[in-house]
Parts: sequence; C-alpha cells; structure tokens
Amino acid sequence: VQLQASGGGLVQTGGSLRLSCAASGRLFSDNVMGWYRQVPGEEREMVALATTQGSIRYLDSVRGRFTITRDNIKNTVYLQMNSLKPEDTGVYYCICGRVETGWEMSGHARDYWGQGTLVTVSS
Repeated sequence: VQLQASGGGLVQTGGSLRLSCAASGRLFSDNVMGWYRQVPGEEREMVALATTQGSIRYLDSVRGRFTITRDNIKNTVYLQMNSLKPEDTGVYYCICGRVETGWEMSGHARDYWGQGTLVTVSS
C-alpha cells in the first residue's frame, strides 16, 4: 500500500487548507485512514481518523475546526482545516491501517504511513 499526500502549505492564522491522501494497492476491506502531525522535538499526535464504516475521531484541539472525510471508492481521505492557528503548524502524515481494538488511540500502531506534508500557519 502506498499513500500519496498533498495539500500542505503556508497560510495565515485563521486561514484554511485542505489535505488529501490517496491510497493505492491492496487495502484492508475494513480500514482506518487519517492524519497525524509532528512538530520537531515533540511526539507525533493523532489529528483525525475515519474508518470505512464511518467512525471518526479527532484530537480535542482541532474538533470543530477540522473535518475529516473519505471517499471509499477512491480510497482517499481528506482533511479540511479551518480557523488555523500557529499551533497547528507541523508535518502532517497520512496513515492507513486495520480497524482493530484500540484503533482510535493516538499511540496505536499503524500499518502504512505516507510522506509528510508541511503545514505552516503564520501568526
């Protein structure tokens, strides 16, 4: 499985960006796709996850501002990020994995990771 992410960039505080991640290859029929982010010197954290069955999880600090959606036909996941803040700055990584016990936890192992895409929010 390969994950191709796009959509990062530089935006001012309060602005919006939309990330996309397309998966190719043989995916698990029931899978979770989503986004993590990492800032240098800090641990990687889960931002948003969505399963093929429609279950969704968000990092508390982005709930209400970010929206994750997915197209199961295209095996693509999107992250619409609105009202961006400087603390949203980081490298965003797309993931894909199995839906199993603990799938919604940030520290849960993920099967596949895409290359990162940088999001920079200027103050």
